[in-house]
Amino acid sequence: MKRLIVMIMAFALAIGSKAQETKTDSLSLDNNGMIDSIFQSLPEVMVKGERPVVKAEAGKLVYDLPRMIEEKPVENIYDALKELPGVTEMNESITLSGQGVTIVLDGKVTTMSNAQLMALLKSMPASRIKNAEVMYNAPARYQVRGAMINITLNHEKNEEGNVQGELFGQYTHESKNAFQERASLLINKGKLSADFLYSHSHGKSITLADGESRHRLNDGSIHDIKTHSEYHSRSHTHTFRAGLDYNIADKHQLSVVYNGSFGPSHTLSDISGWLTGASKRDDRDYLHNARMDYQTPFGLKTGVEFTYYKAPSAQMLDSKMPEQQLDYLIHNDQKINKWKGFITQEHELKNNWGINYGVIYTNTLDNSYQYYTKTQEASADLPDDMKIRQREHILNIYGGFNHNFSSKLMVDFSLAAEYYKSKIWSQWDFYPNLNLIWLPADGHTFQLSFSSDKGYPDYWSVSAFTAYNSGGYGEVTGNPGLKPRSYYQITLNYILRNKYSFTAWFDNTNDYFTQTLYQHGDRLVQEYRFLNFDFRQQVGLQASIPFKVGKWLNSRATLTGVWTREKDSDFYDIPFDRKIVYGILNLRNTITFSKKPDISLSVNGFVRTKGYQGTYDLPASGNLDFTLRYKFMNGRAILNLFALDVFQTSKISPQIRYANQWVKNTYSCYRQLGVSFRYAFGGYQEKKREAVDTSRFK
Repeated sequence: MKRLIVMIMAFALAIGSKAQETKTDSLSLDNNGMIDSIFQSLPEVMVKGERPVVKAEAGKLVYDLPRMIEEKPVENIYDALKELPGVTEMNESITLSGQGVTIVLDGKVTTMSNAQLMALLKSMPASRIKNAEVMYNAPARYQVRGAMINITLNHEKNEEGNVQGELFGQYTHESKNAFQERASLLINKGKLSADFLYSHSHGKSITLADGESRHRLNDGSIHDIKTHSEYHSRSHTHTFRAGLDYNIADKHQLSVVYNGSFGPSHTLSDISGWLTGASKRDDRDYLHNARMDYQTPFGLKTGVEFTYYKAPSAQMLDSKMPEQQLDYLIHNDQKINKWKGFITQEHELKNNWGINYGVIYTNTLDNSYQYYTKTQEASADLPDDMKIRQREHILNIYGGFNHNFSSKLMVDFSLAAEYYKSKIWSQWDFYPNLNLIWLPADGHTFQLSFSSDKGYPDYWSVSAFTAYNSGGYGEVTGNPGLKPRSYYQITLNYILRNKYSFTAWFDNTNDYFTQTLYQHGDRLVQEYRFLNFDFRQQVGLQASIPFKVGKWLNSRATLTGVWTREKDSDFYDIPFDRKIVYGILNLRNTITFSKKPDISLSVNGFVRTKGYQGTYDLPASGNLDFTLRYKFMNGRAILNLFALDVFQTSKISPQIRYANQWVKNTYSCYRQLGVSFRYAFGGYQEKKREAVDTSRFK
């Protein structure tokens, strides 16, 4: 009874304090500390208000991401991103409201492929994050179109100079053992800072694949084809980076960075069943990138970048099929030389107006070849040798403005004109972009956005090269006539009480392209090829709901529903128009066992219902992951024990049951067990560096 009376008194004092605060700010706090002393002496009845984790600014939502992850076993930026509302992980990549999203660091686009970007984010500690800016539609000044997440990093420098670093090691067992070692170093001295990174990932893997086809030929015959393949791989990936930042004067900064990587890999494969064969493949890839940026305090930014990429490979195939055999040696190589330069300007004007404009130019030369050599006279004829040399030019000119009409209404608009020229295409395109934010009342945020974009295919997919898989039953062919895709999306986002997020969107993609499979009727061949569809449309709804149970459970549930339609009126001899509704549930949980010692467990699950991709039927999939974290030595050392995909359900077995096409492919799926250890010395916080855009390389 006494405890109840005290609670009522405390609650009454809190209400009284709030009422006084409403009447006059000068009485919002007792100068004698009376209210504070009561709440401090009764912590068990203290009512704690939650600070907003998100605020709206022109064209973006700014999340206090460090506070969102402070109680969770999140050690790197990649894992921290998955804690943002609407963000999910699919196929080792980050999506926002079910759509692809570009990750940007400190407002600078990281020029790298998706795989390289994910690796970089996983190597950067979460302690570097200052906040996260979520844009469902990025303004043109960011040199990105579509959804974007900008991670703003802390840049703390010791003017007296210091040396900081990090050592990291990880062991993983999936089908075989894999390892990663990483060392990073950051040196600050007055106006100069330098950082260095070396990472080595290496290991072995086994992949099993079972293929089943009922191949119908034009003469009416049906061939039942079953194969079993085993792939044994080993690889090493060396990544290194060195950079210098020099502050010439206040807010005048010159940055120079070099990125490099080298990655040999070797794969032995055996195939049995309808055909028998063996293959040996050796791959190497080399990447060299140099970039220089300069920025000023009056909004001017300029930079230049050069990338050289080379990926030679050699494959020996010995395959015997009922009607033919393939015995050959193939050598191919892709060499990319890419230049990029830009100059942009932003102005802050009176009365909450701002304007921005800029020019970005990219020049790319693809110099590639593919040569075949028969190793047995009985081998079937192979495609002709081929060498290509193609150049691509992209010129982008943009302008835009932003304005705060009041504290409740903000707008950001931009228009980009882009000229694209290659051997096949030469055209101008215009990309309008609009963001409108309205805050009708405290705890209510609406954001309406319209975006447009164009996507270009990989360089290798528009070549006329042919490669073989499945012992030669599968042909992977390029498509020189593949067109870029054009895209637009309308998104409405609503945030309730600064933490519950609801999103609705519609998008349309003309000339949408993806890789498809087709069983030819005149020969026993499955062709894999990128093709343009008429269009793809999607309508989506998403809700992101965080919740807590005491101090021991912190969770977030994200539910997504999508209606999708894909149409291709000239898909070989079987045009299609397919529609489906699928759902996704993502649940992330952190269980805190103890603060001292700091021990916690993360339990994350993902479920997706079946879907379509062209003529493919994609079955339902999901996964369940556990990570146990122990943090010690004042946070400098972190030990993680993890078990990922515990029930081995993340890999799907796609199939085709459409018209005269009948295919099923089943792939191995392994549970992943591992341990990692990280130790930071000298107050280390890894410095962000730009990487390389190889998203369209092979």
